[in-house]
Amino acid sequence: MEYFAPTLLMIFNLLLEAAMVIAIAYLIKRGNNYKAHRNRLLREKEVMLDYVHDVGEAFADAENIDLDSFLERVLFYSMRTTKASSGAIYMNSEAEDLRCHAVAGVFPPLAGDFAALLEQARSKSDYLKESVRSTPVRKGEGVIGEAADFGISILIADAERDARIPHYDEEYLRIRSVLLVPMRFRSTVLGVLAVVNRTDGNPFSRENQNLLEGLAAQASASAHFISLRETIEAQKRMEHDLNVARNIQMSLLPKNIPQVAGYNIAAFNRPALAIGGDYYDVIEVDESHIGLAIADVSGKGIPGAILMSSCRSVLRAQAKNNLDPAAVLREINRAMSSDIAHEMFISMLYMILNTDTGNLSICRAGHEPPLVWRAEKGEIETPASSGMAIGLADGELFDSNLEQTELNLASGDCVVAYTDGISEAMDPEQNEWGVEALRTVIRSSAHENANAILDNITRRVDGFTLESNQYDDMTMLVLKVN
Repeated sequence: MEYFAPTLLMIFNLLLEAAMVIAIAYLIKRGNNYKAHRNRLLREKEVMLDYVHDVGEAFADAENIDLDSFLERVLFYSMRTTKASSGAIYMNSEAEDLRCHAVAGVFPPLAGDFAALLEQARSKSDYLKESVRSTPVRKGEGVIGEAADFGISILIADAERDARIPHYDEEYLRIRSVLLVPMRFRSTVLGVLAVVNRTDGNPFSRENQNLLEGLAAQASASAHFISLRETIEAQKRMEHDLNVARNIQMSLLPKNIPQVAGYNIAAFNRPALAIGGDYYDVIEVDESHIGLAIADVSGKGIPGAILMSSCRSVLRAQAKNNLDPAAVLREINRAMSSDIAHEMFISMLYMILNTDTGNLSICRAGHEPPLVWRAEKGEIETPASSGMAIGLADGELFDSNLEQTELNLASGDCVVAYTDGISEAMDPEQNEWGVEALRTVIRSSAHENANAILDNITRRVDGFTLESNQYDDMTMLVLKVN
C-alpha cells in the first residue's frame, strides 16, 4: 500500500499537468479564435464603411448626370466593393434585348459568339471593350440573360467547372469566378450588374453578393428615375423640334390665298401628327390664270413633311407661266421619282383656272377626283381622268397614263378638292365618314361662299369622329364661282 501511494500521486500530478496544458491550449485557441473573430468583424466593419462611402459617392449628383455616366460610377464602386478585376452593366432595351451601358477592366464576354472578335482583340486593347458595348445579349442568353429573365442573383465560385460560362484559352480572358445581380425597380428588372474574377484570386462570396445586391438595389431606383428624366427631356426636345418643324411647314402653305373678282377660294389643313404629309397651294400662274394644287404623301410625320416640302419647291418652280397642268405634273415626277423611297409616293391634283373664261383644266396624279357642284343642274359631277401617283413609275410610263380634263364653270358652281383623310375619317366604332357624306354636305351648303362650305364640312367631320384619334392628315380646297 505504501508502495502504490507515490505512484498514484505521480499519476495525479501528470493528469493535473495534462489538464492544465489542455486548458491553456483551449484558452490560447479560444483567444486566437476571438482574435480572428474580432479581426473578421473589424474587416467587415471596414468593408461596410467603405461600402457606405462608395454608395454615397456613386449616387452623389446622380440627378444631374446621364444614365451611362451614372452606371459607370456604379460599376466602379461595385468592383471596388467586391475586389473584382472587371465588370459590366447591361440594361434592358426597347428592342427587348440587353445592351451594355458600362464596362471596365478586361471583361470577358459571357454570351454570344466572340471568336472572330477575340482575334482582333489581341492587337487592339480597346476593341474587346467596345465590342462588348456594341454586342447585345438576347433574352435568356447565357448567365446574363438568365439573371435578367428570372430576376435572380447568380454566384459562381468555380466558373471553370460551370457549363454556362464560356471558356477561353487566353489567360487574360479566363473566368474563374462570376457574380451577377439583377437591377430591379419594384417588380421590373431593369438590367444586370456583372463582375468577374477577384483581384486577390479568391472566389466571390455570399458577403460580396449581399453587398452587391444592396448597391444594385440603390442604383436601380436612381437609374429608373434618370432614365425617366432623360425620356421626359428627350420628349421635350422632340416636341420643341416638332413645333419648329410644324411652324416651318405651316409657313410653306399659302399665307394669303389670292382672291380674284368673281371667285371665292378657301382652304383647310389639319395634320394627324405635329407635322404631316398633306399640302395645298394656290399659285398665280399669270395675270388671268390661278393654279390650285392639293397633294397627299403616302405617310405621315417627318418623312412625309420633308417629301412634301420638296414637292412644293418643284411645283412652284414649274407652275409659273405654264398653262398645262399635265406638263407640270410630268416635270414634278421627272424631278422627284428617282429620289422618292420605294415605299413612298405622292398623289396630287393640279387644276388651272382661267379667271376670264371660267375654264378649269384638271389633271390628277393618282389623287381623288374633285367634286364639282353644278348650280344649274343641282347635282354633283366627278370629272374622270386617269393618272398614277408621283414616284411610282419613270417618266415614260407616268406620262402615258396622265390625262387632262376641261370644265367650264358657271355662276354658283363649286369645286371641292380633298385628301382621303376627310373621306376616311373614322368614328369611335371605326366607321368611315365616306364620300357620300361629303357630297351631302356640299349639296346642303353649295349656295354659301367657299369659307362657309369649308366650315360646314369640317364641322360635320368633327361631329362624326367625336373624340376619336385622327388617323390621317386632313386637307381641303374649295373654289366657288360667285
